[in-house]
Amino acid sequence: MPVIVLDNGTGFTKLGYAGNSEPLYTFPTAYADQESVSRKPGLLDDLDFYVGYEAQDRIGTHTVTYPMRHGIIEDWDKMERLWQHCIYKYLRCEPQEHGFLLTEPPLNPPENREYTAEVMFETFGVGKLYIAVQGVLALYASAQSKKSAKLGLENPLTGTVIDSGDGVTHVVPIVDGYVINSGIRHIPLAGRDVTNMVLQKLRNREGPNIPPEEALRMAQVVKEKYCYVCKDLAEEFNKFDQDQSLFHRHTQPQKGGKSFSFDVGYEQFLGPEVFFHPEIFSQDYTTPLPNVVDETIQACPIDCRRPLYKNIALSGGTTTFKGFHNRLQRDMRRVVDARIARMKEDLIDKTRDIQIEVNVVNHDLQRYAVWCGGSHLGATSQYQEIAHTKQQYDEYGPSICRHNVMFQSALREKRKY
Repeated sequence: MPVIVLDNGTGFTKLGYAGNSEPLYTFPTAYADQESVSRKPGLLDDLDFYVGYEAQDRIGTHTVTYPMRHGIIEDWDKMERLWQHCIYKYLRCEPQEHGFLLTEPPLNPPENREYTAEVMFETFGVGKLYIAVQGVLALYASAQSKKSAKLGLENPLTGTVIDSGDGVTHVVPIVDGYVINSGIRHIPLAGRDVTNMVLQKLRNREGPNIPPEEALRMAQVVKEKYCYVCKDLAEEFNKFDQDQSLFHRHTQPQKGGKSFSFDVGYEQFLGPEVFFHPEIFSQDYTTPLPNVVDETIQACPIDCRRPLYKNIALSGGTTTFKGFHNRLQRDMRRVVDARIARMKEDLIDKTRDIQIEVNVVNHDLQRYAVWCGGSHLGATSQYQEIAHTKQQYDEYGPSICRHNVMFQSALREKRKY
Protein backbone atom coordinates (compact mmCIF):
# COMPACT_ATOMS: atom_id res chain seq x y z
CA MET A 1 0.00 0.00 0.00
CA PRO A 2 1.33 3.50 -0.79
CA VAL A 3 2.85 5.66 1.92
CA ILE A 4 0.70 8.58 3.12
CA VAL A 5 2.52 11.92 3.16
CA LEU A 6 1.08 14.46 5.61
CA ASP A 7 2.59 17.94 5.73
CA ASN A 8 0.97 20.10 8.42
CA GLY A 9 1.82 23.79 8.12
CA THR A 10 0.75 26.78 10.18
CA GLY A 11 -1.54 27.98 7.42
CA PHE A 12 -2.27 24.95 5.24
CA THR A 13 -2.16 21.16 5.43
CA LYS A 14 -1.02 19.16 2.40
CA LEU A 15 -2.15 15.54 2.16
CA GLY A 16 -1.69 12.74 -0.38
CA TYR A 17 0.00 9.49 -1.37
CA ALA A 18 3.71 9.06 -2.03
CA GLY A 19 4.63 8.87 -5.69
CA ASN A 20 2.20 11.59 -6.78
CA SER A 21 3.51 14.85 -8.23
CA GLU A 22 1.27 17.02 -6.03
CA PRO A 23 -0.92 16.58 -2.93
CA LEU A 24 -4.46 15.28 -3.33
CA TYR A 25 -5.86 17.70 -0.75
CA THR A 26 -4.76 21.14 0.41
CA PHE A 27 -6.83 22.90 3.05
CA PRO A 28 -6.33 25.42 5.90
CA THR A 29 -5.06 24.03 9.21
CA ALA A 30 -8.15 25.47 10.87
CA TYR A 31 -10.48 23.90 13.46
CA ALA A 32 -13.99 24.65 14.74
CA ASP A 33 -16.00 22.45 17.13
CA GLN A 34 -19.45 22.37 18.71
CA GLU A 35 -18.16 23.58 22.06
CA SER A 36 -17.39 26.94 20.44
CA VAL A 37 -20.84 27.39 18.86
CA SER A 38 -22.67 30.61 19.68
CA ARG A 39 -25.68 29.62 21.72
CA LYS A 40 -28.37 30.48 19.22
CA PRO A 41 -31.25 28.20 18.24
CA GLY A 42 -30.88 26.37 14.97
CA LEU A 43 -27.10 26.66 14.74
CA LEU A 44 -26.18 23.18 15.99
CA ASP A 45 -25.18 20.81 13.21
CA ASP A 46 -24.76 17.05 13.14
CA LEU A 47 -20.97 17.00 13.04
CA ASP A 48 -18.94 17.39 16.22
CA PHE A 49 -16.22 19.47 14.62
CA TYR A 50 -15.04 20.97 11.34
CA VAL A 51 -11.61 21.42 9.81
CA GLY A 52 -10.19 23.23 6.81
CA TYR A 53 -12.48 25.28 4.62
CA GLU A 54 -15.55 23.94 6.44
CA ALA A 55 -14.22 25.48 9.64
CA GLN A 56 -13.47 28.82 7.98
CA ASP A 57 -16.98 28.93 6.50
CA ARG A 58 -18.38 28.91 10.05
CA ILE A 59 -16.50 31.94 11.34
CA GLY A 60 -19.79 33.69 12.10
CA THR A 61 -21.18 30.89 14.28
CA HIS A 62 -18.08 29.12 15.59
CA THR A 63 -14.81 30.24 17.11
CA VAL A 64 -12.23 29.13 14.58
CA THR A 65 -8.81 28.26 16.00
CA TYR A 66 -5.48 27.13 14.54
CA PRO A 67 -3.80 24.19 16.36
CA MET A 68 -0.34 25.21 15.09
CA ARG A 69 1.65 28.39 15.64
CA HIS A 70 4.96 29.14 13.90
CA GLY A 71 5.02 25.54 12.67
CA ILE A 72 4.78 24.03 16.19
CA ILE A 73 1.72 22.11 17.41
CA GLU A 74 0.16 23.91 20.39
CA ASP A 75 -3.21 22.15 20.79
CA TRP A 76 -2.72 18.39 20.56
CA ASP A 77 -6.39 17.44 21.02
CA LYS A 78 -7.47 19.52 18.05
CA MET A 79 -4.50 18.35 16.01
CA GLU A 80 -5.44 14.74 16.68
CA ARG A 81 -8.96 15.42 15.45
CA LEU A 82 -7.56 17.11 12.36
CA TRP A 83 -5.43 14.03 11.63
CA GLN A 84 -8.55 11.92 12.14
CA HIS A 85 -10.30 14.02 9.50
CA CYS A 86 -7.36 13.62 7.12
CA ILE A 87 -7.27 9.83 7.40
CA TYR A 88 -10.93 8.86 7.59
CA LYS A 89 -12.77 11.61 5.72
CA TYR A 90 -10.35 12.72 3.01
CA LEU A 91 -8.32 9.59 2.24
CA ARG A 92 -10.91 7.09 3.53
CA CYS A 93 -8.24 4.53 4.34
CA GLU A 94 -7.24 2.15 7.11
CA PRO A 95 -4.10 3.60 8.76
CA GLN A 96 -2.94 0.11 9.82
CA GLU A 97 -2.35 -0.75 6.16
CA HIS A 98 -0.14 2.26 5.33
CA GLY A 99 3.14 3.79 6.28
CA PHE A 100 3.05 7.48 7.23
CA LEU A 101 5.53 10.26 6.55
CA LEU A 102 4.99 13.38 8.65
CA THR A 103 6.93 16.64 8.60
CA GLU A 104 8.26 18.87 11.36
CA PRO A 105 9.84 22.35 11.45
CA PRO A 106 13.52 22.87 12.30
CA LEU A 107 14.32 22.79 16.03
CA ASN A 108 11.06 21.02 16.83
CA PRO A 109 11.26 19.83 20.48
CA PRO A 110 11.94 16.07 20.68
CA GLU A 111 9.04 15.75 23.13
CA ASN A 112 6.72 16.77 20.30
CA ARG A 113 8.16 14.00 18.15
CA GLU A 114 7.51 11.47 20.88
CA TYR A 115 3.92 12.59 21.35
CA THR A 116 3.34 12.50 17.59
CA ALA A 117 4.57 8.89 17.55
CA GLU A 118 2.33 8.06 20.49
CA VAL A 119 -0.75 9.42 18.75
CA MET A 120 0.04 7.81 15.40
CA PHE A 121 0.90 4.35 16.75
CA GLU A 122 -1.60 4.06 19.62
CA THR A 123 -4.59 6.09 18.42
CA PHE A 124 -4.43 5.31 14.71
CA GLY A 125 -2.29 2.17 14.76
CA VAL A 126 -0.21 3.12 11.71
CA GLY A 127 2.07 0.46 10.23
CA LYS A 128 5.20 2.61 9.87
CA LEU A 129 6.13 6.19 10.74
CA TYR A 130 8.92 8.56 9.75
CA ILE A 131 9.10 12.22 10.80
CA ALA A 132 11.27 14.32 8.47
CA VAL A 133 12.55 17.89 8.81
CA GLN A 134 10.74 20.13 6.35
CA GLY A 135 13.89 21.85 5.11
CA VAL A 136 15.55 18.55 4.16
CA LEU A 137 12.50 17.42 2.19
CA ALA A 138 12.36 20.80 0.41
CA LEU A 139 16.03 20.46 -0.59
CA TYR A 140 15.35 16.89 -1.73
CA ALA A 141 12.53 18.18 -3.97
CA SER A 142 14.74 20.97 -5.31
CA ALA A 143 17.40 18.40 -6.21
CA GLN A 144 14.90 16.76 -8.58
CA SER A 145 14.40 20.00 -10.55
CA LYS A 146 16.00 20.76 -13.93
CA LYS A 147 17.58 24.00 -12.71
CA SER A 148 19.34 22.22 -9.87
CA ALA A 149 20.68 19.64 -12.32
CA LYS A 150 22.18 22.40 -14.50
CA LEU A 151 24.24 23.72 -11.57
CA GLY A 152 26.41 20.60 -11.57
CA LEU A 153 26.26 20.20 -7.78
CA GLU A 154 28.64 17.69 -6.21
CA ASN A 155 26.02 16.85 -3.59
CA PRO A 156 22.42 18.01 -4.26
CA LEU A 157 21.61 17.47 -0.57
CA THR A 158 23.94 20.28 0.46
CA GLY A 159 22.36 23.72 0.31
CA THR A 160 20.49 26.48 2.10
CA VAL A 161 16.71 26.23 2.23
CA ILE A 162 14.46 29.29 2.56
CA ASP A 163 11.12 27.85 3.64
CA SER A 164 8.41 30.52 3.88
CA GLY A 165 4.78 29.57 4.32
CA ASP A 166 1.83 31.33 5.85
CA GLY A 167 2.95 31.64 9.46
CA VAL A 168 6.74 31.42 9.66
CA THR A 169 9.95 31.63 7.59
CA HIS A 170 13.00 29.50 8.30
CA VAL A 171 16.46 29.65 6.75
CA VAL A 172 18.00 26.20 7.15
CA PRO A 173 21.58 25.20 6.21
CA ILE A 174 21.89 21.53 5.23
CA VAL A 175 25.17 19.72 4.58
CA ASP A 176 25.13 16.22 3.11
CA GLY A 177 21.52 15.83 4.21
CA TYR A 178 22.12 16.89 7.81
CA VAL A 179 20.75 20.10 9.30
CA ILE A 180 23.29 22.41 10.98
CA ASN A 181 21.18 23.48 13.94
CA SER A 182 23.51 26.28 15.02
CA GLY A 183 23.00 28.04 11.71
CA ILE A 184 19.20 27.97 11.56
CA ARG A 185 17.58 31.40 11.52
CA HIS A 186 13.95 32.16 12.26
CA ILE A 187 12.23 35.12 10.59
CA PRO A 188 8.94 36.37 12.11
CA LEU A 189 7.67 37.37 8.65
CA ALA A 190 5.68 35.17 6.28
CA GLY A 191 2.65 35.07 4.01
CA ARG A 192 0.26 36.21 6.72
CA ASP A 193 2.28 39.41 7.18
CA VAL A 194 2.12 40.09 3.45
CA THR A 195 -1.66 39.64 3.61
CA ASN A 196 -1.92 42.05 6.55
CA MET A 197 0.20 44.60 4.70
CA VAL A 198 -2.07 44.41 1.64
CA LEU A 199 -5.15 44.57 3.89
CA GLN A 200 -3.88 47.72 5.60
CA LYS A 201 -3.29 49.49 2.27
CA LEU A 202 -6.67 48.45 0.89
CA ARG A 203 -8.51 49.65 4.00
CA ASN A 204 -6.73 53.01 3.97
CA ARG A 205 -7.60 53.67 0.34
CA GLU A 206 -10.64 51.53 -0.53
CA GLY A 207 -12.33 51.10 2.85
CA PRO A 208 -15.90 52.08 1.88
CA ASN A 209 -15.77 50.07 -1.37
CA ILE A 210 -14.95 46.71 0.27
CA PRO A 211 -17.48 45.08 2.65
CA PRO A 212 -15.81 44.61 6.06
CA GLU A 213 -16.56 40.89 6.13
CA GLU A 214 -14.82 40.49 2.75
CA ALA A 215 -11.73 42.61 3.48
CA LEU A 216 -9.40 39.81 4.61
CA ARG A 217 -10.41 37.51 1.77
CA MET A 218 -9.89 40.31 -0.76
CA ALA A 219 -6.42 40.94 0.65
CA GLN A 220 -5.58 37.28 0.08
CA VAL A 221 -6.97 37.45 -3.47
CA VAL A 222 -4.88 40.54 -4.23
CA LYS A 223 -1.78 38.91 -2.76
CA GLU A 224 -2.13 35.76 -4.86
CA LYS A 225 -3.26 37.42 -8.11
CA TYR A 226 -1.47 40.77 -8.32
CA CYS A 227 1.53 40.92 -5.98
CA TYR A 228 5.11 40.75 -7.25
CA VAL A 229 8.63 41.68 -6.12
CA CYS A 230 10.03 44.83 -7.76
CA LYS A 231 13.67 45.50 -8.62
CA ASP A 232 13.87 48.86 -6.84
CA LEU A 233 11.30 50.28 -4.42
CA ALA A 234 11.84 53.98 -5.24
CA GLU A 235 11.74 53.38 -9.00
CA GLU A 236 8.52 51.39 -8.68
CA PHE A 237 6.85 54.22 -6.75
CA ASN A 238 7.84 56.65 -9.52
CA LYS A 239 6.41 54.34 -12.18
CA PHE A 240 3.05 54.15 -10.44
CA ASP A 241 2.97 57.90 -9.84
CA GLN A 242 3.59 58.61 -13.53
CA ASP A 243 1.48 55.85 -15.09
CA GLN A 244 -1.99 55.30 -13.61
CA SER A 245 -2.56 52.38 -16.01
CA LEU A 246 -0.46 50.25 -13.66
CA PHE A 247 -3.39 50.29 -11.24
CA HIS A 248 -5.77 47.34 -11.67
CA ARG A 249 -9.54 47.45 -11.22
CA HIS A 250 -10.66 44.28 -9.46
CA THR A 251 -14.33 43.26 -9.56
CA GLN A 252 -15.51 40.67 -7.06
CA PRO A 253 -18.87 38.93 -7.66
CA GLN A 254 -21.15 38.16 -4.71
CA LYS A 255 -24.16 35.99 -4.09
CA GLY A 256 -27.39 37.19 -5.64
CA GLY A 257 -25.72 38.58 -8.74
CA LYS A 258 -24.24 41.59 -6.95
CA SER A 259 -20.59 42.64 -7.07
CA PHE A 260 -18.21 45.30 -5.79
CA SER A 261 -15.06 46.83 -7.31
CA PHE A 262 -11.88 48.40 -5.98
CA ASP A 263 -8.48 49.54 -7.26
CA VAL A 264 -5.28 47.58 -6.69
CA GLY A 265 -2.28 49.91 -6.62
CA TYR A 266 0.91 50.25 -4.59
CA GLU A 267 0.15 47.16 -2.52
CA GLN A 268 1.08 45.06 -5.57
CA PHE A 269 4.78 45.55 -4.79
CA LEU A 270 4.61 46.84 -1.20
CA GLY A 271 3.28 43.53 0.18
CA PRO A 272 6.24 41.27 -0.70
CA GLU A 273 8.65 44.11 0.12
CA VAL A 274 8.36 43.13 3.80
CA PHE A 275 11.17 40.60 3.17
CA PHE A 276 13.60 43.12 1.67
CA HIS A 277 12.76 46.33 3.58
CA PRO A 278 11.15 45.13 6.83
CA GLU A 279 12.10 48.36 8.63
CA ILE A 280 9.36 50.16 6.68
CA PHE A 281 6.66 47.98 8.18
CA SER A 282 7.98 46.83 11.56
CA GLN A 283 10.07 48.35 14.32
CA ASP A 284 10.64 44.98 16.00
CA TYR A 285 12.34 43.22 13.10
CA THR A 286 14.52 45.12 10.62
CA THR A 287 16.94 42.61 9.06
CA PRO A 288 16.36 41.99 5.32
CA LEU A 289 16.06 38.40 4.12
CA PRO A 290 19.33 38.44 2.07
CA ASN A 291 21.28 39.46 5.18
CA VAL A 292 19.63 36.70 7.21
CA VAL A 293 20.60 34.11 4.59
CA ASP A 294 24.17 35.43 4.64
CA GLU A 295 24.28 35.25 8.46
CA THR A 296 23.02 31.67 8.30
CA ILE A 297 25.78 30.55 5.94
CA GLN A 298 28.49 32.45 7.81
CA ALA A 299 27.43 30.64 11.01
CA CYS A 300 28.33 27.29 9.39
CA PRO A 301 31.80 25.68 9.20
CA ILE A 302 34.05 27.48 6.72
CA ASP A 303 34.66 24.42 4.52
CA CYS A 304 30.97 24.08 3.59
CA ARG A 305 30.06 27.71 2.94
CA ARG A 306 30.74 27.71 -0.81
CA PRO A 307 28.26 24.88 -1.60
CA LEU A 308 25.70 26.56 0.70
CA TYR A 309 25.96 29.77 -1.37
CA LYS A 310 25.86 27.78 -4.60
CA ASN A 311 22.56 26.05 -3.83
CA ILE A 312 19.98 28.30 -2.15
CA ALA A 313 16.63 26.51 -2.58
CA LEU A 314 13.23 28.18 -2.23
CA SER A 315 10.25 26.45 -0.64
CA GLY A 316 6.71 27.49 0.27
CA GLY A 317 3.98 29.53 -1.36
CA THR A 318 5.33 32.87 -0.12
CA THR A 319 8.49 32.41 -2.21
CA THR A 320 6.52 32.07 -5.47
CA PHE A 321 5.96 35.81 -6.02
CA LYS A 322 7.04 36.90 -9.49
CA GLY A 323 10.60 38.24 -9.36
CA PHE A 324 11.29 36.92 -5.83
CA HIS A 325 14.21 34.67 -6.77
CA ASN A 326 15.80 37.27 -9.07
CA ARG A 327 15.67 39.98 -6.40
CA LEU A 328 17.01 37.64 -3.72
CA GLN A 329 19.89 36.46 -5.91
CA ARG A 330 20.83 40.04 -6.84
CA ASP A 331 20.79 41.22 -3.22
CA MET A 332 22.69 38.13 -2.07
CA ARG A 333 25.30 38.83 -4.74
CA ARG A 334 25.71 42.38 -3.42
CA VAL A 335 26.13 41.17 0.16
CA VAL A 336 28.75 38.59 -0.85
CA ASP A 337 30.63 41.04 -3.10
CA ALA A 338 30.76 43.57 -0.26
CA ARG A 339 32.30 40.95 2.03
CA ILE A 340 34.87 39.98 -0.61
CA ALA A 341 35.82 43.66 -1.02
CA ARG A 342 36.40 43.96 2.74
CA MET A 343 38.49 40.77 2.71
CA LYS A 344 40.73 42.13 -0.07
CA GLU A 345 41.52 45.21 1.99
CA ASP A 346 43.31 42.99 4.50
CA LEU A 347 45.23 41.00 1.87
CA ILE A 348 48.79 41.80 0.87
CA ASP A 349 48.06 40.83 -2.74
CA LYS A 350 45.23 43.20 -3.69
CA THR A 351 44.93 41.60 -7.15
CA ARG A 352 44.04 38.16 -5.80
CA ASP A 353 40.82 36.91 -7.41
CA ILE A 354 38.20 35.58 -4.98
CA GLN A 355 35.08 34.06 -6.51
CA ILE A 356 32.00 32.78 -4.67
CA GLU A 357 29.14 31.44 -6.76
CA VAL A 358 25.65 32.44 -5.59
CA ASN A 359 22.60 30.65 -7.00
CA VAL A 360 18.96 30.91 -5.90
CA VAL A 361 17.05 27.89 -7.22
CA ASN A 362 13.37 28.20 -8.06
CA HIS A 363 11.43 25.32 -9.61
CA ASP A 364 7.96 24.04 -10.49
CA LEU A 365 7.58 22.14 -7.20
CA GLN A 366 8.35 25.20 -5.12
CA ARG A 367 4.86 25.80 -3.66
CA TYR A 368 4.58 22.22 -2.36
CA ALA A 369 8.30 21.51 -2.12
CA VAL A 370 8.14 19.94 1.36
CA TRP A 371 5.28 17.63 0.43
CA CYS A 372 6.85 16.74 -2.93
CA GLY A 373 10.12 15.87 -1.21
CA GLY A 374 8.20 13.58 1.11
CA SER A 375 6.40 12.07 -1.87
CA HIS A 376 9.72 11.25 -3.56
CA LEU A 377 11.13 9.75 -0.37
CA GLY A 378 8.02 7.73 0.48
CA ALA A 379 8.02 6.11 -2.97
CA THR A 380 11.59 4.78 -2.62
CA SER A 381 12.96 1.74 -0.82
CA GLN A 382 14.85 4.07 1.53
CA TYR A 383 11.64 4.82 3.40
CA GLN A 384 11.20 1.14 4.28
CA GLU A 385 14.71 1.08 5.77
CA ILE A 386 14.48 4.19 7.91
CA ALA A 387 10.82 4.27 9.02
CA HIS A 388 9.95 3.10 12.54
CA THR A 389 7.59 0.12 12.72
CA LYS A 390 4.76 -0.66 15.12
CA GLN A 391 6.78 -3.59 16.48
CA GLN A 392 9.69 -1.27 17.33
CA TYR A 393 7.30 1.12 19.04
CA ASP A 394 5.75 -1.68 21.12
CA GLU A 395 9.20 -2.84 22.18
CA TYR A 396 11.01 0.46 22.86
CA GLY A 397 8.26 3.07 23.20
CA PRO A 398 7.92 6.53 21.64
CA SER A 399 11.58 7.39 22.29
CA ILE A 400 12.49 5.67 19.01
CA CYS A 401 11.19 8.77 17.19
CA ARG A 402 13.25 11.18 19.27
CA HIS A 403 16.06 10.79 16.74
CA ASN A 404 15.22 10.06 13.11
CA VAL A 405 17.83 8.58 10.78
CA MET A 406 18.54 10.78 7.76
CA PHE A 407 17.49 8.90 4.64
CA GLN A 408 20.83 9.37 2.83
CA SER A 409 22.83 8.16 5.83
CA ALA A 410 21.03 4.82 5.74
CA LEU A 411 22.54 4.07 2.33
CA ARG A 412 25.94 5.34 3.43
CA GLU A 413 26.02 2.93 6.38
CA LYS A 414 25.13 0.03 4.07
CA ARG A 415 28.02 0.87 1.73
CA LYS A 416 30.50 0.74 4.65
CA TYR A 417 29.82 -2.92 5.16
